[in-house]
This record gives sequence, C-alpha cells and structure tokens, in this order.
Amino acid sequence: MSTIEKAMAKLAGKQPEGDDKKLVTEESLEVQAESISQTEAPSETIVAKEANTDAANVKAADAAKAEVKAPADDVPVAQPDAKKLPVADTPLASAEEESDSPETLIVSNQQTKQASPAKEDLSTKYAELDVTYLNRKGYISKQSDNKLVKEQFRAVKRKLLNNAFGALSSTLNNPNLIIVSSCNPHEGKTFSSINLALNIALERDKTVLLVDADVVRPSIVRELGVTVDAGLTEYLSGQVEDVSEIIYNTNIDNFKFIPAGKPHDLSTELLASEKMIALTQELATRYSDRVVIFDAPPLLGVNETHVMANHVGQAVVVVEESKTRLNDIKAAVAQLDENLAIGFLVNKSKRGWRDYYGYGYYRRD
Repeated sequence: MSTIEKAMAKLAGKQPEGDDKKLVTEESLEVQAESISQTEAPSETIVAKEANTDAANVKAADAAKAEVKAPADDVPVAQPDAKKLPVADTPLASAEEESDSPETLIVSNQQTKQASPAKEDLSTKYAELDVTYLNRKGYISKQSDNKLVKEQFRAVKRKLLNNAFGALSSTLNNPNLIIVSSCNPHEGKTFSSINLALNIALERDKTVLLVDADVVRPSIVRELGVTVDAGLTEYLSGQVEDVSEIIYNTNIDNFKFIPAGKPHDLSTELLASEKMIALTQELATRYSDRVVIFDAPPLLGVNETHVMANHVGQAVVVVEESKTRLNDIKAAVAQLDENLAIGFLVNKSKRGWRDYYGYGYYRRD
C-alpha cells in the first residue's frame, strides 16, 4: 500500500493493511480505561501521543484518565467505622497473602473480631472480693504475706498446669478441668479449691474459673464473703438459660467463679445430668488458656460426684492427716475413672509443712 493510500485509509477511519499500530477510537479508549489499574499511566500517554486522533478522542482519553483508580500505595488507611471500610476486589485471604501493608492488616483485624464474638467473655456479673478478708482466712493473693501457704500451693499448681498444658495433656480427657474432692466432709477440700484457684490466677498467661459443684453443702460464696443472685443449680434446672449469667467476674485478675446456687430438690441428680456433662465440655473447649476447678461433694456418700469426675482430666483428693482412713481413700479412688490423673493433697497436719506436705499421683498397678 502506498503512502497516499495509507493516508486516505486513516482519513476514512480504517486500519491500513500491514500497519501494526491500531487507531485509537472511543471503544479502544474504554478498554484502556478498564485495564489502566494494571498498567502504568505513562504507557497510555505514549499510545495517545503516537496515535493520530482527533480532538474528541483526546478529550475522551482525558476523561477516562480521570476515572482511573489511584494506585494501591495511595489507598487511605481504613477507618474504625466498618461501614467506611474499602471493599476489596479479592477475598480477604488472598489480600493477606499478597500484601502486608498496614491498611490490609487493619481491615483483617476488624473483620476477624466481628467473625468470632464467641471468644469474648460475655459475663455481666461482678462480685467485689475483700482481699484483706481473704488473707485473714488463710487464702493467698498478690498482696498475701503468707509465703508458706503460697509456696505449698504453688508446688501443687505447677504439677496441675504441667498436666493440663504439657506433654501429658494429649493423654488426658479435658486436662484443663480439675475436680477437687475428699473422702468425707470437713477434710479441707473447699479451702484447697479456693487456694489452688487463687494461685493459678497469679499466672500471667492463664485464667481460672472456680465452680462450686457442692450443691448440697455450698461454701464458696460464704468463704469468699460475697452475695450472689443465681448459680449452678439455676442453670442446670433451666431457670437460667445462658451460662454467662452465672459466671462472676471479680476484682482479682484472671479469677472468676460460678456459685452453687440455691438448694434444689434434685441438686445431686443435676450433677449427673446431660446438661452438666455438656457444660463441662463447653468450659473445657471454649477457652484454651482457662483452667476450671470444680469444688465437688465428697466422693463417699454422693454417687453423682464420680459421674461428674469421669468427664474431667484431673482429680485432687484432699485427705486429712490422722483422720482420713486408708480404706476410705481406696474406696473413693475406686469410683474414679482409671484414666484420670489422680493426686492427693495432705491437709490439717500438726507437724511442720516440710515434714508432711506432699502431692503425688495414684496409679493402679
């Protein structure tokens, strides 16, 4: 094709044969405008310069440039208001893989919080504990000056935590659930339960929930010196629908408790109910860093105790020196599941603690 024929073809709006360059039309400009976000702006300028377009086409190209999205580096930081968050063109997972920019991380964190509200502690109950009063009764805290008792329960606590989160945890069922009981009443199980819970609460990366499961002779509320509205029996009997309504936050860091509740005609039967079993499973799995301690009724005389004990991972049997009989200990332990990690805590000794104090595990040979 001659030079004259090429010029005539350009004036007629046709593509000359053998020419590799395309004429810029309104349709091609629209295509360029859609793909401009994936190319650099200077490339469009070169095309527009090389093309022999009329004034109308140049204006259309300028208008298309004005509508082009800003580069990704100019995206403003996402605001806390979720309604103003920019909508991504790709799924959130892909955006996190392709970019580590602060903007992407802010969007990711906000969407993660909205997607998992179940991990938040929704309890609205609160009980103010008098730390000075607790110290006078022999219970430990950060302010406690009773170093002897603190060291004693620290030794027990460390073994329980190692079982709950250490190598042995994979061999136990619900290792973070611990039942504290005794063979008979008045052997010191409640004193031990509260001190174990308060000592675990001193850990920086653990929380503890103390449950008063001794619904026949409840004493946690009395020992803590507080007044409550509802507790475990109200939840198990259906008077309270949500377990968050019976979990009480306190002024002691990392320490919460569930009271026993008011007396019920079927109090002991409620401990062996399907709802109680479901509750233990929920408490075991909902919070991975939480230790749950059940202050349970004595093992002898209350058949429902061993039913509940078979759904936890560890058991602490409190024995009173010079009072608890060996036959009672054997009979109590025989009711427990053989897969439990069972420990014994000697209480009420008249000798020095270095002579009597010990905590060991029972094994069936």
